[in-house]
Amino acid sequence: MTEAPSPTQAVILAGGQGSRLRPYTDDRPKPMVEIPGTGTPIIGHQLTWLAEEGVTDVVVSCGHLAEVLQDWLSSAPLPLRVSTVVESEPLGRGGGLKYAAKALPRHDEPWYATNGDIWTRFSLRRMAAFHAERDAIATLALARPRIPWGAVATDEFGNVTDFIEAPPIPYDINAGVYVFSHEFTALLPDRGDHERATFPWLARERRLAGFPLPQGAYWRAIDTAKDLTEAARELRGPAG
Repeated sequence: MTEAPSPTQAVILAGGQGSRLRPYTDDRPKPMVEIPGTGTPIIGHQLTWLAEEGVTDVVVSCGHLAEVLQDWLSSAPLPLRVSTVVESEPLGRGGGLKYAAKALPRHDEPWYATNGDIWTRFSLRRMAAFHAERDAIATLALARPRIPWGAVATDEFGNVTDFIEAPPIPYDINAGVYVFSHEFTALLPDRGDHERATFPWLARERRLAGFPLPQGAYWRAIDTAKDLTEAARELRGPAG
């Protein structure tokens, strides 16, 4: 079987309010918050990663303080072509994704998507190959982050047997990075949430795949000030 080419276009969803990251997001959208110690906002890291994975064109879906993000994109040295779209009215996550996808340059080709608050590094090409091998219409990356608290292990008699510092959660979660076949765009709602409509339908049809992040791959969602602190600490430490 001929190997399917990896996508060369992507959507970044960057329209959220970022209320849990205040005061950092009082004057900028969440993707424009800088990872401490890097001198680069989250979206800058994402664009570099996408370019390294063979992406040449990105559409950024803007919302909260869109002009701040657009100004940065117009002045920063970017490693690929970037355009922006701004919803004139809230369309929901699925509607916003569809609206942005319509601005992609090649409508008959597959595409990546990522949430604008994800800082990660893994092989998107491997994920695209996984997607093609399973003949999926949509594939989501799966992460297993660590619980932010220590866990206590007990035996069947209720005796404490161990203390485990920040163990991985026992379930996979949606890592906020996707591969979509070109026909996925037409399945998205014009308004509403694709995770409540499109994804469940694809799952029933066995056309939705889940790609576990490779062992040791770095992944973090930047939701709170604590996440920024942890990301900076991990950056200073040994490479994951």
